[in-house]
Amino acid sequence: MSMARLFPGINIGYVLEQYERYQQDPNQVDAAWRAFFERWGSVLVAEEGPTTPGVAAPAVDLAKVAAVVSLAESIRKRGHRAARLDPLGSDPPGDPALDTGYHGLSERDLETLPASIVGGPIARSSQNAREAITRLRAVYCGTIGYDFGHVEEPEEREWLIEAVESGRFAVPPTPEQKRALLERLTQVEAFERFLHRAFVGQKRFSIEGTDMLVPMLDHIVSSAAEVGIATIAIGMAHRGRLNVLAHVLGKPYERILAEFLGLNHREPFSEAEGGSLGYTGDVKYHLGAKRPSGELPLQITLASNPSHLEFVNPVVEGIARAAQERRDQPGAPQRSPDACLPVLIHGDAAFPGEGIVAETLNMAQLPGYTTGGTIHIIVNNQLGYTTEPWEGRSTAYASDVARGYEIPVIHVNADDPEACLIAIRLAFAYRQRFHKDVLIDLIGYRRWGHNEGDEPSFTQPKMYAVIGQHPSVRELWARRLEVEGLVTADEARALEQRMLERLQAIRQELVSHSDGPSDQPRIGRNGRAGEVPTAVPVDQLRELNRQAHALPEGFNLNPKLRRQLQRRLEVVERDGALDWAHAELLAFASILADGIPIRLTGQDTVRGTFSQRHVAFFDVETNERVIPLQRMPAARASFDVHNSPLAEAAPLGFEYGYSLQAPEALVLWEAQFGDFANAAQVIIDQFIASARVKWQETSGLVLLLPHGYEGQGPEHSSARLERFLQLAAEDNLRIANCTTAAQYFHLLRRQAALLKTAPRPLVVMTPKSLLRHPKAASPLAELAHGSFKPVLDDSQAGERAPEITRLILCSGKVYVDLVTSPHWEEARHVAIVRVEQLYPFPEEELRRVIDRYPNARDVVWLQEEPRNMGAWTFMEPRLRPLLGDRALRYIGRPERASPAEGLADLHDQEQARIVTEAFEGVPEPALRS
Repeated sequence: MSMARLFPGINIGYVLEQYERYQQDPNQVDAAWRAFFERWGSVLVAEEGPTTPGVAAPAVDLAKVAAVVSLAESIRKRGHRAARLDPLGSDPPGDPALDTGYHGLSERDLETLPASIVGGPIARSSQNAREAITRLRAVYCGTIGYDFGHVEEPEEREWLIEAVESGRFAVPPTPEQKRALLERLTQVEAFERFLHRAFVGQKRFSIEGTDMLVPMLDHIVSSAAEVGIATIAIGMAHRGRLNVLAHVLGKPYERILAEFLGLNHREPFSEAEGGSLGYTGDVKYHLGAKRPSGELPLQITLASNPSHLEFVNPVVEGIARAAQERRDQPGAPQRSPDACLPVLIHGDAAFPGEGIVAETLNMAQLPGYTTGGTIHIIVNNQLGYTTEPWEGRSTAYASDVARGYEIPVIHVNADDPEACLIAIRLAFAYRQRFHKDVLIDLIGYRRWGHNEGDEPSFTQPKMYAVIGQHPSVRELWARRLEVEGLVTADEARALEQRMLERLQAIRQELVSHSDGPSDQPRIGRNGRAGEVPTAVPVDQLRELNRQAHALPEGFNLNPKLRRQLQRRLEVVERDGALDWAHAELLAFASILADGIPIRLTGQDTVRGTFSQRHVAFFDVETNERVIPLQRMPAARASFDVHNSPLAEAAPLGFEYGYSLQAPEALVLWEAQFGDFANAAQVIIDQFIASARVKWQETSGLVLLLPHGYEGQGPEHSSARLERFLQLAAEDNLRIANCTTAAQYFHLLRRQAALLKTAPRPLVVMTPKSLLRHPKAASPLAELAHGSFKPVLDDSQAGERAPEITRLILCSGKVYVDLVTSPHWEEARHVAIVRVEQLYPFPEEELRRVIDRYPNARDVVWLQEEPRNMGAWTFMEPRLRPLLGDRALRYIGRPERASPAEGLADLHDQEQARIVTEAFEGVPEPALRS
């Protein structure tokens, strides 16, 4: 029995509801239902008989009408289940709801019912329901599978149905366009075939099997140029990357072949420059490129990407957001979504497998992260390395992650070029119409193994037996054009031969001139920050303080915040001591006054995790949000601040990308607790720390990581300082652990000042308990004078320097624990020196301080982190050469697997032990340990 028979009330009720709306106002229903009711409304009958006795006009079986409606909707929503999507010929999974009989309908029923009940554009040009259903199946169950039944917005859903069923984007190519497509596919395939023969076994991650990706990208580029989009930002993993570099980005064949020949690595070292050129490079299928405006009035950027596949996604979104914004005026940045189009190319195993994908998709409609719609393309090989889809995902399609974000999905057979072009036209038009994400699932295959040195038949013998006999899309397209009389077989072969001969000539030229100079870049080392003027006059600080706290007249501020704001105003007016967040606010204000834009994001960053920042104020009656830094008369650049989603990897990747595209801006990302940064370790390791020497990418991104041991357990203590120090080399990072508000003020201003001359990522271990601690507060004069000091000497040692026998070196919050200890006042033989900048290692500054204490034979590195964490393993080998024959020993927690104690009592005991040991006497043998 059919579903329509089992549950007639559901569909009948729907029809009756539509009819009731029609009777009230015909304009309340769509045109298809209006046409139906105009013809049949007066004679609708249930199965028992006519509702209007005596009427001679033919009757319509209402259950049959409902069944047709249900069938049509099933085809629209689930027709992709019957689409012929696999180039290798596997049967589609199908769906019972797509069958006529499932709904209790016969072909005769469909012939006697009007087309109008099917609805949509197809119904308007069909003779009856049978013709409409047949045409509907042809559209939804062909070589394109339209998958947008999950889109909830009525306007978007109706637009998609109209676009698909009207055939608006199914424009047949002209003979010239067909021949041009053959030439393009020939370039794509011949390039791969040449590399396969010329460089046997070398990895290249061939595009073969999804060759249509390049013509699809071509269409995006030309369409973007037509509508005035200035930039396209592309992110992709290595599958097909070399082909995209050559044919979409215009990277010369000469450069790519030189990389295969190893000609770009002839001079990797130079003794004259300290043994290194500062550039290590990367494998060729990780490298990015830029295609400047030339033939087309737009720039194309392909972001560099490591083997961590999808992690480039948020980086590209950050690049796109920065390219869409203007930051040269006060207030919030002015954004135009059509200034840049992001395009992300995914792998079918990685898209559902890597969580960074979902993190990135989640940001698509968030105010601080939206980029006005991304075109996603899954390059679907139907295989992940050697892993079958049923082993690698729990969903029917690789694209199903996108369903949760209501992203329309278009599945398309990669062996049907016309279908691929229809899909890309629709995707581009949807993005431009709604400025939302859209996804194309380009279903193809992988001609070779995961890499060209791999043997795929070991694990997929049947699949690769089929692939071995399967013609390429170029061959299939050439045969079709032969049948149509547009080219001959000889012409198609000649196209390929010319391409292969051209590549061979380039290779021979490179080999014959291989002794020429290398074009390897010399990026040098210029990251060490010398003295940079960062002081701001007192009068200017006072005026900036007033402006940075100014609220509109009549603004109803929370009473507690009003008192805090008033205190901030008074502190500066009477030259009092500023706490950490207050100094940060004045740093931001002064940087904006210097004309440098600022973007600040992170978890709960607007208020601050510890309720310390408050760069935005909310009216308690209207909930209106006011950001004084955006209203400052003194500002000469934009200020942007956003709370991030509860994630780390994608938000940090986004800010890294933003900093690349907006090198003039001070971009800061703050972790809720510094410990949480390790959820973004791939972004830190593969992008922030190493991109400069791998890809020549320079970033001035700032990471603010709350760090310090206050007894809050293993996950709220350590920002893993040791990991950043392990990554530090070749002046790639700046790592600081400040102890005063003034130091932080000057550090931020120094970072902003160096953006143009020596940009480097800055990692700051920011405090928690010190945010309001009197010992961390700084008088206004310290902001108005001086600069950031990498090392802070003991200001109380003074004339006692000859008496000092123990020199304690430390960094960060533990300094305050030491100087607030009852032992401190009595320990006249002890001096405490703070290392505020850990990297680049402040060798000269430390040498000068150590030399001030000639009698300090006992030198201690003291930290609150365990011995195998924190800064000890980094500092110890660098300190010993500065000490000569002096002893160096460690005080701190012993080696541990976990960063901190989970119980407050245990924490207090350990912290007390460390502080006490710092001031106690040490037996003579221990001095030489």
